[in-house]
Amino acid sequence: MKMQRMKSVPPFGQQHLLALGSFLVIASILLASCERVSANGGEFHGIRRAKCQQGRDRTQIYEGVDNVLMKRLQALRTEMRTRTSTQSAELDAYLVPSYDEHQSQYQMESDQRIKFLTGFSGTEGAAVVLLRSAAFWVDDRYVEQADQELNCAWRLFRQGERPSMAEYLLAELTPETLVGADPQLIPRSQWKALETDLSSDYIRMVRINRNLVDMVWGSKRPAPKSNQIRVHPVRFAGERWEAKVARLRANLTALRCDGMIVVSLTEIAYLLNLRGSDIPYVPVFKAYLLVTHRELLLYTNTSRETLSLKNHLKAHSCHNEHCVQVREYGDVWRDVRTMAQQWQRLLVPSAVVFDTGASEAIHATLPRNVIFERPSPIIFMRAQKNDVERQGMRRAHVRDGVAMCEVLSRLEDRYLAGDHITEMFLVREIDHARKIQSNSEGTAFPTIVAFGTHSGLPNYVPSNRTNIEVGDGMLLIDSGGQYEDGTTDVSRTLHLGDPSAEQIQAYTSVLSGMIRLSMLTFPENLKPAELDAIARGPVWGSMNDYPHGTGHGIGSYSAVRESPISISYTTKQRFTFKEGYFFSNEPGYYKKGAFGIRLENVLEVVDTGKTHPSGNKFLSFQDATLVPFEPKLIDRTLLSVPEKKWLNEYNARIRQQVGDELKRKHKMDAFYWMMNKTRHVPEYLTEQDVHGTANTRHLDSNVKIALPIILLLAKLTLAWF
Repeated sequence: MKMQRMKSVPPFGQQHLLALGSFLVIASILLASCERVSANGGEFHGIRRAKCQQGRDRTQIYEGVDNVLMKRLQALRTEMRTRTSTQSAELDAYLVPSYDEHQSQYQMESDQRIKFLTGFSGTEGAAVVLLRSAAFWVDDRYVEQADQELNCAWRLFRQGERPSMAEYLLAELTPETLVGADPQLIPRSQWKALETDLSSDYIRMVRINRNLVDMVWGSKRPAPKSNQIRVHPVRFAGERWEAKVARLRANLTALRCDGMIVVSLTEIAYLLNLRGSDIPYVPVFKAYLLVTHRELLLYTNTSRETLSLKNHLKAHSCHNEHCVQVREYGDVWRDVRTMAQQWQRLLVPSAVVFDTGASEAIHATLPRNVIFERPSPIIFMRAQKNDVERQGMRRAHVRDGVAMCEVLSRLEDRYLAGDHITEMFLVREIDHARKIQSNSEGTAFPTIVAFGTHSGLPNYVPSNRTNIEVGDGMLLIDSGGQYEDGTTDVSRTLHLGDPSAEQIQAYTSVLSGMIRLSMLTFPENLKPAELDAIARGPVWGSMNDYPHGTGHGIGSYSAVRESPISISYTTKQRFTFKEGYFFSNEPGYYKKGAFGIRLENVLEVVDTGKTHPSGNKFLSFQDATLVPFEPKLIDRTLLSVPEKKWLNEYNARIRQQVGDELKRKHKMDAFYWMMNKTRHVPEYLTEQDVHGTANTRHLDSNVKIALPIILLLAKLTLAWF
């Protein structure tokens, strides 16, 4: 039957074969297109927005702030279409990063373009505006915040997940289209990666030197800050700027470089022993610095050049390599072009850990054959604190401990007295307590006070819109201070009522991980990423994890997050610890919609004086932070004997150092509160621990069997004697 049916079908002619071939070609193109959409575009609607109702009419009604933001987005699209604004063809997409010209983590108000355009007030985010759509990328810490602050015109994506910015642009744009961006605001490494990815579809990146967001902002854009530049005394810095420059020049000689351009504001402040207040939370000022073997050129607003500054930099009649010439901020572009004709090799900083390196604009200004990309040597000079800086950091943390003990003791007293305390009120109390300490220069980052479900958000920052009253529940506080002799960063989680068994177990697992890292002794060639599992281990044991890194470098009266140390198993770096480094130790536990826990201390890297069989030094850590933990949240049956010994030694240091300072200042209420929180923890289990229903369920079965026998033998021994 099959043969007969086949014979009854008329044979294909040549025209039929051609038609079939054409059909297959078209079908394959459509299939490839569908596959591309399904592979990349399946998630292109982004994270499901809690703020934006799904299934409604496609016409979105914007009100209030959302309406203002929508008008700004439309105005930006108008600028993209206007040839006169871009001095080029119409743009099909425009990128808005969360950086200033120096790729700073925090920006002055006039540089907060992301906030102006989107309403997002976090420190990290990136926007892409197309003529008919808009997308925003943010890391996992800020997803909830971005969802609330962005209006519904924006699609929201997580950084590190698909689609990437390049994938999104490739799917949304057609070949031969143009993507514009301000080259001063985008690091060269990011520009180059994006340019390479887009070139596969012949999509071209275009440098737009007139920032389009600034044009929309217009006359309402705040004036850039140009505050006074202050000299950072040697009694705090520990080394004269001339000695630092000499070390840097020796480094450049070893690399066969004629000089380098310094773009990082914290590096300029460190190298020249200067500080400023142009940017919130970080004591720096806007500037570029050119360092050659014959000259030092500082580019900043010359109107703030005082007699004190000139004397410090030896700027009077400066014509040699041992003084600093001060020039106007914008002159750097002209001078770089001119001087590049004499240079054979100029070090241009590359991306490393938290530092993104020089901008695309710097690279576009210099001849390609002159550029020598390398991590800035200043990063490693700055990270290894000298003796004076180390002592200053320790003293700053003692005063910081005093401030925290004052605030937390008053908090408990007021809560028990029935006072109504909100998150924002507590933020003001913490900031004020630091401000009144000696050598205080304000806060190191926005103070986080997160109560209840807010504590389950890893980077929640309270605002007038989200502010709630603190009550019976988990309360997470993450804060830090800037002092002339150091920078602090501390997190504590407490409970003003009666915590649940789940909360106690979670807190103890975080504390255990923190202690394990702090107790570690290790060879100096160990990579920081390899330490991450030590702190995360107890949290992983409860089948949980936290979305942020376990640790980051910290500066001395500088940025609270500093390269080259980053403890995170997802981002492995080749840089290792050195004696004199300071970094944070901050494991956490977050249960979305319920509660969160984060504990953080700053650690100092110290030399043990012992040598590894390979010849490397053995290093260890010393906690600089001195703030008590919450005893009611600690289940000591879950801690090992060495961990409890560490806790007792740590509490003894708090009683001695912070306690002495509290008594000296006659802060006796805070002193007695601190003494109560640092009570001795029994290092070995008692009979009550064994028979107590709350704790014994956590014990290992072998321990449960062995301990009653041990206690019985102890009783018999005592009876015998």
